[in-house]
This record gives sequence, C-alpha cells and structure tokens, in this order.
Amino acid sequence: MTENTELNQNQDTTNEGIDQSEDISVDNDMAIEEFFAPSGHADIADDFKAGYVAIVGRPNVGKSTLMNHLLGQKLSITSRKPQTTRHRIHGILSNHEMQAVFVDTPGIHRNEVRAINERMNKAAVSALVDVDLVLFVVDSDQWRDDDLLVLQKLGDTNLNVVLVINKSDTLKDKGSVLPLIETFNDSFDFADIVPVSALKNQNLDRLQEVIASHLPIAAPIYDTEQITDRSERFLASEIIREKIMRSAGDEVPYDLTVQIDAFKDEPAHTDPKTGRPRKACTFIDATIYVERSGQKAIVIGDKGQRIKQVGMDARKDMEQLFDKKIMLTLWVKVKRGWSDDERALTSLGY
Repeated sequence: MTENTELNQNQDTTNEGIDQSEDISVDNDMAIEEFFAPSGHADIADDFKAGYVAIVGRPNVGKSTLMNHLLGQKLSITSRKPQTTRHRIHGILSNHEMQAVFVDTPGIHRNEVRAINERMNKAAVSALVDVDLVLFVVDSDQWRDDDLLVLQKLGDTNLNVVLVINKSDTLKDKGSVLPLIETFNDSFDFADIVPVSALKNQNLDRLQEVIASHLPIAAPIYDTEQITDRSERFLASEIIREKIMRSAGDEVPYDLTVQIDAFKDEPAHTDPKTGRPRKACTFIDATIYVERSGQKAIVIGDKGQRIKQVGMDARKDMEQLFDKKIMLTLWVKVKRGWSDDERALTSLGY
C-alpha cells in the first residue's frame, strides 16, 4: 500500500541589484569571523553546565511526554498503550546556562513474558550507567509494584534522583499531593521532588532549574542547535509505529514493529521529461511487521483506508520534524514470533 505526496513547483525569487560597495571590507571581516566561529556554542555562560539525565519509571507514566515538552519538540513517540517506548532515545535541551541530554527509556516492568520485554528492561537499566542525574517519574495519584521495582533499581546506584510527580493537574484536591510527597520522601533519599503536568507544561520551568542545579560545570556535549543524536531513519520508523498504535487502538496488540527499507534524499532538480522544477524530497520505504495474518488485515484496514491514513499522518509529522518534503511508501508483512526471537530482535534493531 502506497501513500505519496505530489511535489509542488519551486517558485524562484530574485532580488533586485543592491549597491554593496560601502563597508565591503567590514562585511568580509565579519563573514570570515562568523565562518570560523564554533558552531552552535556562542553566548554560553562561563559556568555552563552539561550532563546526561536519565528519565525512568514504570510504563505509561508520561516519560516520553515529559521529554517532548521539556524539549518543546516531539521527539519520542507517545500513545495510551504502555511500553510504547522500546529504545533509549536521546533528546538534547540547550540554553544559555546548561545542556541536558535526556535519555528517554522504556518503562521498567516485572512481566518479562517475551524476549523483547527482557531487552526493554535491560535498555532502561543500562541507561543508569554514566548519567549525572535521574528523573524518576510517577503518577500523581498511583503507586504500583512496578514503581517499587524502579526504586529498587535506583537504590543500587549512587546517583542523584529527582522525583517527578507527573499528572498533578488531575488531582481535584491539590493538597492531597502533600501526603504523597511525604510517602515518597520516606521511601528514598531524593535530591529534589517536583510535581508537574508534562502534558499541560505546568511547573516545567521549575524542573529545568532543578535539573541545572544538579549538573556538573562542563562544556556542551553536543552542538547547542542539535536536538537528538538519533538518525532520521530511526525517527521515521518510530513515527510510523506511533501512528499505527494510535489509529488501531486496542485492535492491534503490542506485536508490531517498523523497519525502514530505503531512505533516499533527492536534491532539487528539473524533471527531464517535463522540464518542470522539482523540490528536494526524501523517499522513504518502510515495512510494518506483525505476527499474525489477522493483525495485517487490521493494520491495512477496510479497502486500505487505515494504512493510507497512517501514511498521511506519518508523512505530516516527518515533514514537520525533518523540515523537508517526504514521499512515503508503506508495506505490511507477517513475521511470526518476531517479538520472542532473539535473532529477529537483533535484525530489527532491538
């Protein structure tokens, strides 16, 4: 099933001639200085702070939503389903005073039914190595066994841990969060406790201040204009997976993944057949793998309507994130038992 985007013609604009004879030497000197200046590292504070910040918690507490809203950019996919995040994803937040490299992790959980669950837990726990700070995210009104499991993992480290009580806007009685804070504080020696609403951007400025206070003084780890170290291929596959999970809801179980088969950038050019200018475009071919034939039918939908809508929604997000035109082709195939097959998981990037 294919979802294509029609390319629009370029509209060339040309400026009228301008007399630039005055101060041309000054302009040249400024251009040379700008060219050799360190990219993305200008205007940083003398006591600039930088470090890695792991975001951990049980499934479906809003870890990815928190990172996306801290960044002001949708980078990690979200859905109502638990364990939506399967890989460690780095998001980079930079300002004049600090750079926090967030590590969004899969939810830590006890029920390791299949090989993929075990790998997700390992990915989450391994994120605690060589980080400077941990954000432990919990629900404002729920404490579950998996929260305790995460806390036990954190107790095995010497890391500073900030308790982030998410979804605090859902509490009808705001005062009810105080006993919850006391309960958490009695169970662990947290460096700080910050109630937030990631979805509504409430108290995130305060959380950024707390994060900065616990990072070491250091030079930026990445270019301050960079928002992630993940490739466009990886981000494209995650966007497609999110759209399927959101579109199909509970109809499609956990057992699906997306593989990018081709990712080709085509520069702007003139069509040799028509002589018309064509915009730069990226052509992406992707395969959606499910475990059973019935799941394939659900993903494709009646007369292909679901997969068509998935393609349209995914392409829109990709164009916004990558800032370029996208031509997307989607295929759906059955790969039985992939989520419990070690070789298949490795080949699919887990």
